Amino acid sequence: MTAFSARFQATLHGKVDSIMTKNSRLTIDQARDLYLNGDFYELGRKAREVRLGKHDSPVVTYVVDRNINYSNVCVCGCRFCAFFRPPGHSESYVLDREELSVKIEETLALGGTQILLQGGHHPELRLAFYEDMLRFIKSRYPIHIHAFSPPEIVFFAALEGIGVAEVIARLKNAGLDSIPGGGAEILVDSVRSRVSPRKCTACEWLAVMEEAHAQGLRTTATMMFGHEETVEDRLAHLFALRELQDRTAGFTAFIPWTFQPQNTAIIREPETAVSYLRLLALSRLVLDNFDNIQASWVTMGPKVAQLALFFGANDFGSTMIEENVVAAAGVSFRLSVQEIRRIIESAGFEPRQRTMAYDLFEAAPVSGEQAR
Repeated sequence: MTAFSARFQATLHGKVDSIMTKNSRLTIDQARDLYLNGDFYELGRKAREVRLGKHDSPVVTYVVDRNINYSNVCVCGCRFCAFFRPPGHSESYVLDREELSVKIEETLALGGTQILLQGGHHPELRLAFYEDMLRFIKSRYPIHIHAFSPPEIVFFAALEGIGVAEVIARLKNAGLDSIPGGGAEILVDSVRSRVSPRKCTACEWLAVMEEAHAQGLRTTATMMFGHEETVEDRLAHLFALRELQDRTAGFTAFIPWTFQPQNTAIIREPETAVSYLRLLALSRLVLDNFDNIQASWVTMGPKVAQLALFFGANDFGSTMIEENVVAAAGVSFRLSVQEIRRIIESAGFEPRQRTMAYDLFEAAPVSGEQAR
């Protein structure tokens, strides 16, 4: 047995177990104590125990999809973003229908089941543009559309002078299937005012998700940490998500990832693997009403993501056939379906392809391209 395994399987009578008594729910004070003082290996062991309580099979899921950034034009100017371009910039773009079609057809050919559509806050694109884009896709392709994070929806509403509920209803009617959890960053306004002052507030982000759930749309939730937030801010974020999930049960998964500082306006060292795994484990313990926690191989790399499967994660996320936002910050991990399956299997789990709603496919179609 390795030193890691021995430590990981050591005595169960530590701080984490003493705080997390049977049938108890963590308070914010208990979560703070665990986060700051809990043994790293014990946190991971307890998170894995909770994960197995929710999913006692050896299955680890993944989804085959593509991130399509329909535009990089944005007026937010978030300090953490290296992807956006201001209106009129020589490198700005809006995808035309032909480019969009090529990307979707490539995705379907690779066994993809969904696309993630995200862009910036483009001041010249009205809501009708997005409705037409959704209808165009749905009229031609059998694919799930996971699109438009809460800041985009709040921006659309302000641009049109209508309510968020009407925006969501119109997008849903046009073909929107679910909403990604992007733009959450840290759900604390004092942090948001520093790093993304022209984006929606924390309350607005949460309100979009609550309305989406009320209209029957499932969504994901995220956290981007490691920029200018504190431990207290991270805890506030987790407990805000837990409270909303208590009311709506509309989130399918939580995905934490680390801020990538290269090429951005925030100067700091990136979070370590230990920091990431510690937050991931705490997330599994706090978010007791979330069924799924996703590893972030896109930001942390495949080896750390594999370790995440022993720190509470039960999902390996997306194949990311295309990813531009994190890549703009200088991080460019790439994995094929075959590589994802191999990583999951070598950790002792069974890889299974899923949908956004975590329904499993009987078999995972793997093309020759994916096997490369």
